[in-house]
Amino acid sequence: MNLFFQKFKEILLIVLPVIIIVLLLNFTVASLETIVLIRFFIGAFLIIIGLSIFLFGVEIGITPIGNLIGSKITKTNKIWILIIAGLILGFSISITEPDLHIVAGQIDSITSGQIARHNIIIVVSLGIAGMLTLGLVRIVENIHLNKILTIIYGAIFILGLFTSPEFLAIAFDTSGATTGAMTVPFILALAAGVSGLKKDSKASESDSFGLIGIASTGPIISVMVMNVFSKTDELKGSLEHIVSSQYSILAPFIRKLPQVSGEILLALIPILIIFLIFQKISFKLSRKAFNKILKGLLYTFIGLVFFLLGVNASFMEIGSIMGYEIASLENKYILVFIGFIMGAVIILAEPAVHLLTHQIESVTSGYVKRRFVLIAFSTGLGFAVALSMLRILIPEIHLWHYLLPGYFIAIIMTYFVPGLFVGIAFDSGGVASGPMTATFVLAFTQGAAEAIEGANILIDGLGMIATVALTPIIALQILGFIFKIKSRKEGIVKHGK
Repeated sequence: MNLFFQKFKEILLIVLPVIIIVLLLNFTVASLETIVLIRFFIGAFLIIIGLSIFLFGVEIGITPIGNLIGSKITKTNKIWILIIAGLILGFSISITEPDLHIVAGQIDSITSGQIARHNIIIVVSLGIAGMLTLGLVRIVENIHLNKILTIIYGAIFILGLFTSPEFLAIAFDTSGATTGAMTVPFILALAAGVSGLKKDSKASESDSFGLIGIASTGPIISVMVMNVFSKTDELKGSLEHIVSSQYSILAPFIRKLPQVSGEILLALIPILIIFLIFQKISFKLSRKAFNKILKGLLYTFIGLVFFLLGVNASFMEIGSIMGYEIASLENKYILVFIGFIMGAVIILAEPAVHLLTHQIESVTSGYVKRRFVLIAFSTGLGFAVALSMLRILIPEIHLWHYLLPGYFIAIIMTYFVPGLFVGIAFDSGGVASGPMTATFVLAFTQGAAEAIEGANILIDGLGMIATVALTPIIALQILGFIFKIKSRKEGIVKHGK
């Protein structure tokens, strides 16, 4: 119960800033219908309860499975087993990721089914599976992270030349969304299980980071390849649900419940099967430990259903409406200001951000202060959302104007920053694009794109998560560079003494 209440408190702090922002906007620049506002509060309650139960389930069910499997497949000392396990696990865990389901549903909705939701989920999960496997092989074979990242992003830049603007936004957004509440803890556990068996403790610590960064490139590559080899007609998007036609408070929740429950059940079955197979042939866990993990999977299912119900029946709707209403005001550039505040405030509420900042302060023995990392995160994410709003308002600004120089700088920096910080920085993209970014902020951006004349909801409404995922990679590598310089100075002082 203590663990559950800890998770509940964390999620309450995530959702509370969004509730405050919605209420402030409602009483100032974007008045909402009473029925929509009531539905928003019901959705917020479901999200708080759902994410709390979900994260509790992940901690006692999904994470132990990841640790156990990671250590078992590494002990075999057989690369082919590692590859097969990586492919199966990567695909299985990705299709359960709630943020991916949200973004895929949005893409399906705004393209009127031209890009089907299940197609996106399958293609992205295949990409995650392939790159997760590559990341595991890198750890075992002791390949430098910066070299792998240089090759991967080199391939992405080349594929980008042949990718349409719509699919470029979809590719990078699905990448940021995939590394969410389900995928991140599982991959971190898998990385810890594999790297923890190394005799060199320093190498083990360094290799426990970076796997998320490599895995997150999988969706980018797979979606780009899908675009290059598929003959997709010119895509058009719209948000027909901007003006709510739901006059019943509970009807959307009742209508969505069977669909959401069925999808989550199908998504979790592969993980359950994998666990049962490993338990039979390898784990041999005690009945108590076995039952605890099964309970964790049950809690994961219940939590995901509540969370996605709150998102699909409430949060996405109100985010779209508010984005549309504010973008319809006479002063359009208020969007940039609100975007900055939204990004800066919401990121500070993410529990994963606080875990990461504590970790950085610990690893650097206090040289890099936690408060400076939080300031870098908050400022960077504020600018990321603000830049997304600016891209909606100014048609001449394209997503690649941000991503191409941004990732070029990020890759160059990997050769000058300590290896540990490279892994932490590229993992942090998944930390930044948390549940509130993938739900409320994404919907807000798409609503704004729908309202602005000349903006394309597919090209301009998407891409926000991509910008958000890029910012911490650069910010944390800068901190790593500062740490490197500071450490050298300390070394010189000590040597002089």
